Amino acid sequence: MYGTAMDSATRHKAILDRLRRDGRVDVTVLAGALGASDMTIRRDLDVLAQGGVLRRVRGGAISLLKRGEELPFALREVEASDAKRRMGAAVAGLLQDGEAVVLDGGTTGLAVAHAVSGRRLTVMPLSLHQLPPLSADPATTLLVPGGTARFGEGGLVGPMTEAALRGMRFDTVVLTCCGFSVADGVMAHDLQEAAVKRAAVESSNRVVLVAEAAKFARSALVVVCSTASIDTVVTDVGAPDDAVAELTAAGVQAIRA
Repeated sequence: MYGTAMDSATRHKAILDRLRRDGRVDVTVLAGALGASDMTIRRDLDVLAQGGVLRRVRGGAISLLKRGEELPFALREVEASDAKRRMGAAVAGLLQDGEAVVLDGGTTGLAVAHAVSGRRLTVMPLSLHQLPPLSADPATTLLVPGGTARFGEGGLVGPMTEAALRGMRFDTVVLTCCGFSVADGVMAHDLQEAAVKRAAVESSNRVVLVAEAAKFARSALVVVCSTASIDTVVTDVGAPDDAVAELTAAGVQAIRA
């Protein structure tokens, strides 16, 4: 049983966790479990329906997410936001002024963009969402690749993006992922996105992977690169001890933020 002071973001996460587990949720059951009124739960379900993750049915809702599919960007942005801010700050601490950096997309990549805003860096962002924080201070040189923007995600993909990356050499790529394991490496759901990530890795001298603890328990369709390609993993304090130990044994620096 949850406490009655639960805010909307926490309720949404709890609802989504149940949807992922069961595929369907019931208003009355959720209200009892989350300490909220039926009316509040119905409003929550309406908000999540607008985000495209569920379909309302009589008495509840059913999931519209495919197995393993990520939530829409706006919903992921509020998940583990404190951990993402800490990880962003940790990544910023790894970068030296004057570096040329590729900054991968996603909500974790956006947290890194905010953390490095105003730093004396040359940054190529791979998401439209990163442009406002990175363009806020003239100290940061912004290199914007061409390409096609993925709807909602804002990630830049396609041959133009890959060509822009392969035509340059960067000191560091800050890589994000949909799933990660020491055995399988870095994984992504989208084929085009994975190709862009791979080009960024191939064009960079150092690979820093940023992955919150939940990513260690997830897998995705496409392998971007092996663990052997990674120099440093920045994660949060919830990362499993055995995975961190495996990373260290493999010669990968592991930082919990």
